[in-house]
Amino acid sequence: MKAIMRYKILILGVSLGFLGCSKGGDSPAPTPTPKPPVVVVEPSLTAANGVVIDIDPGATNIYTVIGTSQKFDVKLAAMPANGVTIDTKLIKILDNSTAFSNNISSTNLTNSITVTGILPGALYNLMVVVTSKSTSSNTKTIEFKMASK
Repeated sequence: MKAIMRYKILILGVSLGFLGCSKGGDSPAPTPTPKPPVVVVEPSLTAANGVVIDIDPGATNIYTVIGTSQKFDVKLAAMPANGVTIDTKLIKILDNSTAFSNNISSTNLTNSITVTGILPGALYNLMVVVTSKSTSSNTKTIEFKMASK
C-alpha cells in the first residue's frame, strides 16, 4: 500500500514537472545582439613604400634630366577611401623661384606627372606632397634634387 502511494506521488510530481516546463509562446523572443560597425582602417601614406616616385634617386643624389621636361610616376601602395591630392612643385635652388607647380586630385594607384620648364645647367628641388582627402594628417612628402644637362 505504501508502495502504491509512493508511485502515485512520483507520477504526480513528474506530471507537474512536465507541465511546468512546457514551451509556450508567452515569453517574447530574444532580441538579436547588434553587430559592431565595420571599422575601415585608412592605409598609411607614410608607411614604408606607401608612396613611391619611380625616378627618386634618394635625398643625397641628383636625378639627371635629359631635355627640359621629365615624366615620372607617383605610385601608391593603397588608396585612402576618398582619394588623394598630389601637389608637385619644382623650385630653382639658385634664386628659390618656382619653375613648375601642379596639383591633381586622384583615386588611381599610379599617377603620371610631367614636370616642364627645366633649364639646362640649373639645379632644382622637386617636392611631391601626397595628402589623403579622408585624413589630412595622412601626408607623405618626397623631395629630391634634379638637374638638366
